[in-house]
Amino acid sequence: MKKATFGAGCFWCIEACFKDVNGIHSVAPGYAGGSKETANYKAVCSGTTAHAEVAQVEYDETQISYDQLLEIFWFVHDPTQLNRQGNDIGAQYRSVVFYHDDQQRESAAKYKDRLSKEKVWDKPIVTQIAPLDVFYPAEDYHHNYLENNPGNPYCQSIVRPKVDKFKAVFSEILK
Repeated sequence: MKKATFGAGCFWCIEACFKDVNGIHSVAPGYAGGSKETANYKAVCSGTTAHAEVAQVEYDETQISYDQLLEIFWFVHDPTQLNRQGNDIGAQYRSVVFYHDDQQRESAAKYKDRLSKEKVWDKPIVTQIAPLDVFYPAEDYHHNYLENNPGNPYCQSIVRPKVDKFKAVFSEILK
């Protein structure tokens, strides 16, 4: 199994999209890219740790490629929004690919460059590509958040529509 780590706004959204994809063994919400030696939801949301909300994906590369994971990542969020996704504002919601090795770094940079040249979005892509230093798993109540909290207003208005759109487009690779 290999690992990939992505920040695309709220980790509830990205976890819910990735978890049902063929070849993905697990998806863990968490925090990465900060300046503090530890991370938790309260501290990260305060904006004092510089961590991003992320999802760490464990996948079988014989069933799904890193490039396919990048395709999902770019699809499920707006990479032109600096330090935010929709109504979620702050550096903890930034668009970022945390690479685990040089191959991931190169793939992410090539994909970002291609999307920029193709002008897929009207605004410039602001996604960071940075090495993963430490991944801190989120608190247990954040895991499978949509599944465990379907009546939550945020899940109903933000997460569910994003997941439904994702599933409609990527139906051929879902479990």
